[in-house]
Amino acid sequence: MRIEVAGENALIIYFGDKATPETSAKVQHAVSVLEIELADKLIDLVPSYASLLVIYDLFSCDHLEIKKHLRELLTQLDQAEQQEGDLVSLPVYYSPESGPDLEMLAQNANLEVDEVIQIHSQQEYRVYAIGFAPGFAYLGEVDPRIAAPRLSTPRQKVPKGAVAIADRQTAVYPAESPGGWNLIGLCPTEMFTPDKTPNMPVKVGDRVTFKPITRDEYLALGGQL
Repeated sequence: MRIEVAGENALIIYFGDKATPETSAKVQHAVSVLEIELADKLIDLVPSYASLLVIYDLFSCDHLEIKKHLRELLTQLDQAEQQEGDLVSLPVYYSPESGPDLEMLAQNANLEVDEVIQIHSQQEYRVYAIGFAPGFAYLGEVDPRIAAPRLSTPRQKVPKGAVAIADRQTAVYPAESPGGWNLIGLCPTEMFTPDKTPNMPVKVGDRVTFKPITRDEYLALGGQL
């Protein structure tokens, strides 16, 4: 792990050179500890694939003090048992109706649609980062058999709850937005609710699985077509 300056009141901690489940677990463990240990000195913590941005209050500590404190805490973290993160199951209505790219993805992969669904839903994914939009969790890694590049022309409107694949990552769109990922289904779970605590069902470091559901189950859970 290394610490670098990221601004006048920010430091960034690098836990590795690339995203792995082990690195993601370290990032999440650091978040949970720093939130407590640096509570009155923190403005924000921004976890990502293999790093953690620490934004601190200049009126309560200086650069040298916070860096020294971080080194001490990280040394302790390196010696401690890593947290595994919560396991979250998200329901998905997979079908050509709910996932307009599902049949094309299956064809390009020389698979049946049911095989794509089975492969996608049997994998356990790690939440590597949250960004692009509030509640948009980047999940990895997708089985290479169903990995697919981004669309050459992004859609102007991707529906809320769309479950999508881009390369070795998958995600659920938390709200209607533009997007260039391959759409394979719809999830009725709210991925971002600003007036709730916590406001997301997942956090960086968590593990996610997808559970196939029927059209009727999707609608009963509040999903829209």
